[in-house]
Amino acid sequence: MGLHAKPLQLNTADAGFEAAFAARLHWSADTDAAIEQRVADILADVQKRGDAAVLDYTQRFDGLQAADVTALEITQTELQSALDSLPAPQREALQAAAARVRQYHEAQKKASGESWSYRDEDGTLLGQKVTPLDRVGIYVPGGKAAYPSSVLMNAIPAHVAGVQEIIMVVPTPQGVRNPLVLAAACVAGVSRAFTVGGAQAVAALAYGTATIPKVDKITGPGNAYVASAKKRVFGTVGIDMIAGPSEILVLADGSTPAEWVAMDLFSQAEHDELAQSILLCPDAAYIAQVQAAIDRLLPQMPRREIIAKSLNDRGALILTRHMEEACAISNRIAPEHLEVSSREPHRWEPLLRHAGAIFLGAFTSESLGDYCAGPNHVLPTSGTARFSSPLGVYDFQKRSSLIEVSEAGAQPLGRIAAELAYGEGLQAHARAAELRLNPVPPMRDTP
Repeated sequence: MGLHAKPLQLNTADAGFEAAFAARLHWSADTDAAIEQRVADILADVQKRGDAAVLDYTQRFDGLQAADVTALEITQTELQSALDSLPAPQREALQAAAARVRQYHEAQKKASGESWSYRDEDGTLLGQKVTPLDRVGIYVPGGKAAYPSSVLMNAIPAHVAGVQEIIMVVPTPQGVRNPLVLAAACVAGVSRAFTVGGAQAVAALAYGTATIPKVDKITGPGNAYVASAKKRVFGTVGIDMIAGPSEILVLADGSTPAEWVAMDLFSQAEHDELAQSILLCPDAAYIAQVQAAIDRLLPQMPRREIIAKSLNDRGALILTRHMEEACAISNRIAPEHLEVSSREPHRWEPLLRHAGAIFLGAFTSESLGDYCAGPNHVLPTSGTARFSSPLGVYDFQKRSSLIEVSEAGAQPLGRIAAELAYGEGLQAHARAAELRLNPVPPMRDTP
């Protein structure tokens, strides 16, 4: 019996749509209790024993034998050699993608990442100082697959933001180093790189060891152990987000070749069995064409088993009453990747409020955003696009308020502050403001 992928077909006009829709969207972010306990033990051990613990876990989980953690560092010479050794087409593609990602994030920095200030009429200065983080850690997955694109998307915005040290950690099971990942680290400006992964890598970055420096923030996706570790070290360091399974939502009006849309659904389904691919369309005949294309194209896919399980368990082809309803449902889902596969994508874009990235038009496949369009591919998942944003330059900067009150400005502001402070029962606050008044008022009793 052949392999089949039959995404759940739903109709918004059916009475049972809401319940079936909610059940298909459901995904639990709860981490297995055993994983949580194991991660807690690893973090505590790395915090206590540092390099020795990192070495033990790297040998145990990745089968990588080394005399000490210094042997796990990848030198800049090795990174450059990896870049030089790539076939010319691959090297040129990597460099072209990096240039586009850098250009986009340079524009992002100019738009929102500059310090500013102004003076009001009495000479008081108010403003905001934007400064980069000192040191960040980027986690690059390296288990089932290698992701050089993740190196670019994490390291380049950090570099553009002005971060002085970018520390990369990447697992290398059995010591196998992917040259494209190392080359991407060279192109993106990674400062130091270590062949360490899992919860132990997160712990090393968060707490620091004798060899691996402590960072201010950790970004990048990973497995359940990495996600759990990032949650646990948040507060000691910053993190970007807790990523769930990958998602794509396609809004289609029936004008795009069905094979294109089917392959776009595959592009997320092939990530893993929990990935979610959904089509929203008001044309029943077109949905049937997409299903036929899925049936026809699936046997050609090397990762067809993963695609089939993802589409069967979490995929959906949803018939809507019209495109406006499709847009409304999309806003409820708040997908990671949203394709508007329509003749008039700009007609529908104003109706779309929640998405990690919006891909407009039939020629804008989500895969272009993953690799080389320019915007960041580290995106909010599991509906978190309702309140969070793609990774960007702003994630590697912090903002400090600037306040310089003139003598003249201290007079009205001091009276306001003192009145409010007395109201809160904080007499020292009030007196600190009043001491700068001319003349200084007598001390008041605290209410």
